[in-house]
Amino acid sequence: MNERQFGTRLSADGATFRLWAPAAKRVDLLLENSCPMQRADDGWFFADVSGVKAGTRYKYRIDDEIDVPDPASAFQPDDVSAPSEVIDPLSYDWTVDWAGRDWDDVVLYEIHIGAFTAEGTFRAVIDKLDHLAWLGVTAIEIMPVSDFPGRRNWGYDGVLLYAPDSSYGRPENFKALVEAAHARSIAVLLDVVYSHFGPDGNYLPLNAPAFFTELRHTPWGAAINYD
Repeated sequence: MNERQFGTRLSADGATFRLWAPAAKRVDLLLENSCPMQRADDGWFFADVSGVKAGTRYKYRIDDEIDVPDPASAFQPDDVSAPSEVIDPLSYDWTVDWAGRDWDDVVLYEIHIGAFTAEGTFRAVIDKLDHLAWLGVTAIEIMPVSDFPGRRNWGYDGVLLYAPDSSYGRPENFKALVEAAHARSIAVLLDVVYSHFGPDGNYLPLNAPAFFTELRHTPWGAAINYD
């Protein structure tokens, strides 16, 4: 497997863990026990571990100084500073055949998962989809769901871009919402923020300062280095 595949990948007998940490001299993978990771070119660290399954929780220890979640985490069950959870992206059984919609047919309704229902979850939104379809809505735009600290947030200071916030539900709950919308001929668009990270729970500057540039600033701090 190419060491430049960011994040965790399940295999037939375990999982491969990949982390880009060019500022780190040493990285250990923390499972039940500590496992030193091998360093490859350009600051990549990797470890192939047998016996790992979906649901396993893990963190990375940088230079024996600080334990951090996976910046490519797919789920943080206990918030942004807690261990990441290994997720099998192929485990969800998609059953709805969705062919998309023409833009000329789009009647867009923007949704904030935490504020749209009293429960504030992906599952609770499903119960409102029939009403949206009755209104004539043909597409929903979901405000950013990337993991953020705490339970409620507008989504613009997420710190783990690939993990849906646990207060909204698990990844499979998000997929169930998308599939339920498609079953009602409602398209789903996801609002994302790729220009910055929030200040609380962003550990990337510790192991990969090259992610950022001091030449540009946002209200949340240094901008992402797209140069």
